[in-house]
Amino acid sequence: VLYLPENLFYNTTAPGIVLFLNKAKAENRRGKVFMVNASQVFEKGDPKNFIPQAGINRIVDALINWTEEEKFSRVIPVADVPSEALAKEGLKKNDYNISPSRYIHTGDAETYRPIAEIVEELKVIEAEAKETDKALGKILKQLGV
Repeated sequence: VLYLPENLFYNTTAPGIVLFLNKAKAENRRGKVFMVNASQVFEKGDPKNFIPQAGINRIVDALINWTEEEKFSRVIPVADVPSEALAKEGLKKNDYNISPSRYIHTGDAETYRPIAEIVEELKVIEAEAKETDKALGKILKQLGV
């Protein structure tokens, strides 16, 4: 499964998805699906975006060699990929979605801070705001406002 960038094709700005089906898959690849999220591999063009040659080479290399790369490509067990047969069994693990963007996350991981740390920071900010309000009040009083 190859997920392409947005605004690549005429008459649509939607991203494209290409499915490659192979009944003669090598034994070590059976029971697996290879996904490439190439949504970030493009350059802005006028009127349409395009994939530069280096990006095409990267995509082709990943597809041919089944090379896993963080935030770009991943091998998924068939059990994790929804299908009609799996749906009949009641398996809804990924909401029946086979889009690579569902399995390969391209964004940066969010960092979380402890709530106590945030509360302390808010107290400091509130104290600074009170001091700023006092200083502004003095200035406005001097100006006669």
